[in-house]
Amino acid sequence: MEITDIRVRKINSEGRMKAVVSVTFDGSFVVHDIKVIEGQEKLFVAMPSRKTPEGEFKDIAHPINAETREFLQNAIISKYEEIKDLEEVKQEDVKAKAKAEEIKEEADVAESSASAE
Repeated sequence: MEITDIRVRKINSEGRMKAVVSVTFDGSFVVHDIKVIEGQEKLFVAMPSRKTPEGEFKDIAHPINAETREFLQNAIISKYEEIKDLEEVKQEDVKAKAKAEEIKEEADVAESSASAE
């Protein structure tokens, strides 16, 4: 079994749920609604689940052994961190552009004031 695609569909900066992920296996089977959760010590993956009439949550799809769970979790968290880092760079770029525009506007105002005198 090979992971052929991991899509981080939603990233949250607030709260414990950090992302919702879809994973494609062998280019032919996809599992949606896998969640990246911030635990007390580290990130972990929660498989898609449904609530039973008794109020418990049961996984809909999940790895059946620890080795596969670790493989899947490591791949998902690596992809999440990669995407999160790219988002942070984009945010910093947007802030830098806004600051540069603000400085340019202040310089234009100062130049206008100086030439009016």
